[in-house]
Amino acid sequence: MTMIRHELRQGRISFLIWTISISFLLVVCIFLFPEMKGEMDGINEMFSSMGSFTEAFGMDKVSFGTFTGFYAVECGNILGLGGAFFASICAVSALAKEEKEHTAEFLFTHPVSRVRLVTQKLISVLIQVILLNLIVFLLSAACITLIGEPIPWEELGLLHLAYFLLQLELAGICFGISAFLRTGSAGVGLGIAALMYFLNLIANISDRAEFLKFLTPFGYADGTQVVAELCLDGRKVTIGMGVAVVGVLCGMWEYLRKDIF
Repeated sequence: MTMIRHELRQGRISFLIWTISISFLLVVCIFLFPEMKGEMDGINEMFSSMGSFTEAFGMDKVSFGTFTGFYAVECGNILGLGGAFFASICAVSALAKEEKEHTAEFLFTHPVSRVRLVTQKLISVLIQVILLNLIVFLLSAACITLIGEPIPWEELGLLHLAYFLLQLELAGICFGISAFLRTGSAGVGLGIAALMYFLNLIANISDRAEFLKFLTPFGYADGTQVVAELCLDGRKVTIGMGVAVVGVLCGMWEYLRKDIF
């Protein structure tokens, strides 16, 4: 528990900045909806006729004039990208920073095994991801109530569950990569999250690239598709969680055998 508390304390500034930023943007979007509601018919018609752009962001699957459609497109992109960036950055530095900051020598002079160290670092990443999603979910529900809209619990729950699973997959991948790095580069985490996002955009535009949805967590965390179908694709979720587990296991294997000193 000492290591978990240390990791949470060390990452509290980053956690607060990302949580406040994502929450602020979501709140702004939600409170904009009543102002735009009267003009939604025209906006929806405009977006639905933009060809590849419409398909890339899934606006051909939902009506932008409804709150659920608006939330899936606008708030979904904020939480999807923001959450993905946070989870990736948090995980990709988890193991690498001990070598970068030359604290590994100090850690391993204490009676703590590498397995315990890696496990507690992984738990600290999971706690931060869970807290981020819990805060954002509760805040979104509160803001929807404040603007006078009925809370679409099913759609809201599925959307946030999808984004949570997306973050878990990216965290697992980046945690594994972290063990192979000697400098915890945030750029690596950001690059992986951005790559996954754009793979999904390509898959939305071209039917020939549909297979890419099985390679990116955004394939099952596509907000408009989740709202339109009111379910998550079990095959894609299973593959994604499998990839996350493999990533964590690879990271553990590498960290247990590597020469840190």
